[in-house]
Amino acid sequence: MSRLGNLGARLYRGEVGYDFVGKRKIWYAISILITITAIAGLAVRGLNMGIEFSGGAVFNTPSSKMSVSQAKEVAEKAAGGHTAVVQELGRGGMRIQISELDTKEAVPVQESLAKELGVKTDKIDTQLVGPSWGEEIAGKAWQGLAIFMVLVVIYLAIAFEWRMALAALIALVHDLTITVGVYALVGFEVTPGTVIGLLTILGYSLYDTVVVFDGLKEGSKDITKQTRFTYAEVANRSLNSTLVRSINTTVVALLPVGAMLFIGGGLLGAGMLNDISLALFVGLAAGAYSSIFIATPLVSDFKSRDPQMKALAKRVRAKRAAAAKVEAERGTKDEDHPDAEGDEADLEDAAPAGVVGQRRQPASRNRGRGRPSGKRR
Repeated sequence: MSRLGNLGARLYRGEVGYDFVGKRKIWYAISILITITAIAGLAVRGLNMGIEFSGGAVFNTPSSKMSVSQAKEVAEKAAGGHTAVVQELGRGGMRIQISELDTKEAVPVQESLAKELGVKTDKIDTQLVGPSWGEEIAGKAWQGLAIFMVLVVIYLAIAFEWRMALAALIALVHDLTITVGVYALVGFEVTPGTVIGLLTILGYSLYDTVVVFDGLKEGSKDITKQTRFTYAEVANRSLNSTLVRSINTTVVALLPVGAMLFIGGGLLGAGMLNDISLALFVGLAAGAYSSIFIATPLVSDFKSRDPQMKALAKRVRAKRAAAAKVEAERGTKDEDHPDAEGDEADLEDAAPAGVVGQRRQPASRNRGRGRPSGKRR
């Protein structure tokens, strides 16, 4: 078995672990800092909305020797100062996009490009998008997102409980805010592909969160009937048992998306891949982070305020205090003493979830009582 597989097995059995829930304030602080940065970037720079949302014109030119900078200069001059976005196409042509450009303003741009390229005007493929159509698309996107959020909350409240549904909703908003903030900071264009990417990452984020919640639901069944672990410790153990699985699925998903973003969009210049690949890449990373460091600790915080969980935590602390007192009084007493076995069992039951390592086996009742060589008299 590989090292990672061995680590996963040990995490699942509870032999090793990391106290994610206990250090939740650190993760909350990091998330708040990242979220504030994203909101600040969105407020200062805003989103670079594509023509599908803001309206405008797209000009596709045939293959030519004109450079991107020349095409940008010609288009902006003919458009009367409107900013042009130029992308090279694989067949040697270019895609020139100018937002907020109406039909009358588009004609001079088309003619100027045709003159510069030395081709007829009808060789420049021109597509116009009205602002009203873009507003309708944006409205439908927000409507779809709102319906998605409501359905997710209803499903999780039925399948698990309302606290888990609330934690999952907060994690989803966290992921969306970070992704949108990154778009504002890097200045990538927001297109319908971006919306598709956002909806896709919400599904990935929920997948990891639901896996952890399912383990937590199973582990916390009849939790009030025992006094070994608090709810926070059970939540932490459930999180550790699915940690390697979450990391593996996230890495496998990020590899092709990263290749599409950095190699396809960066090295090869396929800029049209950037809108969806950036949303997927940032969203997948944020979703993995939120499912581990945000969603489960939030559930633990919400659940720990329940009166039954408070009473359980009080009983667990009392039992551990009693076990610690027994150990202190026992001192250097021989573990093979007949009374040591009961004390040992009490200490094992009282071990908190944060303690890792193999459980010690109680001393055998018959150790040292047998006859030498096992012969009978």
